[in-house]
Amino acid sequence: MSLLDRISTALPRGTAFVGAGTAVLGVASYVHLAAAGHTLAVDDMASFSVLWTVVSSIGLGLFFPVEQEITRIVAGRVVRGDGVMPVLRRGAALSLGLLAVVLVPLALFAQDVADLFFHGDTSLVLALGGAFTALAVAYVTRGVLAGLGRFEAYGTQLGLDGGLRIVLSAGLAVAGVQSVFAFAAVLTVAPLLALLATIKPVFRGARGGTQAQWRELIEHLGLLVGSTLLAQLLVNIAVISTKVIATDDDALVAALLSALVLARVPLFVFGAFQVSLLAGLSAAAAEGDTQGYRRLLVRAASVTAGLGVAGGIGAVALGPALLPTVFGAPDVLGAADFAWLSLGTVLYMLAMVLGQALLTSGGARMQLVAWIVGTVVLVAVTLSPLELRTRVELAYAAGSLAVATFMTLVLRSHVSYRPVRS
Repeated sequence: MSLLDRISTALPRGTAFVGAGTAVLGVASYVHLAAAGHTLAVDDMASFSVLWTVVSSIGLGLFFPVEQEITRIVAGRVVRGDGVMPVLRRGAALSLGLLAVVLVPLALFAQDVADLFFHGDTSLVLALGGAFTALAVAYVTRGVLAGLGRFEAYGTQLGLDGGLRIVLSAGLAVAGVQSVFAFAAVLTVAPLLALLATIKPVFRGARGGTQAQWRELIEHLGLLVGSTLLAQLLVNIAVISTKVIATDDDALVAALLSALVLARVPLFVFGAFQVSLLAGLSAAAAEGDTQGYRRLLVRAASVTAGLGVAGGIGAVALGPALLPTVFGAPDVLGAADFAWLSLGTVLYMLAMVLGQALLTSGGARMQLVAWIVGTVVLVAVTLSPLELRTRVELAYAAGSLAVATFMTLVLRSHVSYRPVRS
């Protein structure tokens, strides 16, 4: 059996479809950032970098848990032969409720947010709200598709989203558009158009069934939202921390975002099987397949570690040269910076795999505790007297290590592998 065959066998079913879409979406991130970096002024690029980071942290932190819970519940219903339309309706209502929690404060404090993060440009607050709206609706449909095992449609939505980002951002750059709002609006337009193009499989698969209980969706949602928000904070906070601590260092802010994206290449690939991993673990839990559950978890952790190390070597070797040439970012970071960021990425991905295990084996509360521990370590290092760039990079690695270590100890000592039925 070839190496490719062994890797394919180790990964959960559906990874190839999601992987193809994730690959396109990952490439789109680089094209989008490169187009903006070569077109926008340094201060505008710094504002765009902060907006990108907020969307990736708070947006994903709030709405990805909704997708995860929908995936878990739908996968369990499929095993039992029950319909999922009631889950779709309640999941959509829940996601829109979370969206309102975000949009209302943004509307009330738009000028304050603009002054703090965007050099006073309130149009970027509007763009931020639009990006949140797109995520709120997209993650609901993706949760249904993943739970149903319709990974081809799931991957298609990701691929279309990425393809549109590439076309739109490249088009803006070629046309010489220097509006930061235009580049930010791509984060709204692309996912909404991709969702509209793939909505039919969602409704075709969501037949009627027994009434979904709110308790099913929200029982662990608070814990999951807390965990995901802290996880996204940990992986993205370097850009925001630098902006807040050194408000005038726009060059470092812009360079850090591009460096983080390069160092997190393995994370984009990891996303290809994170979705199918959750569906696989949930299905194993519903079927009571303890051996299959353990085997899937060990294989996922092994592939994740290898992927992270390989990506880290490439980032350290090539990253410093790629920043100015590919992204048009200021040439202010070196190999040591990429080493810290890559180490943080490897540890962060392992923490994400272990978090899936905690979520599906009854440890949602301990998962949140783990991310709290990591956040405490992150804050402590960030507030240390080290040089600014060193402390924000080291904080990422140290926080991720703390989370992965805590989760490993919990899984070994406190959390039973007895599957939890949804």
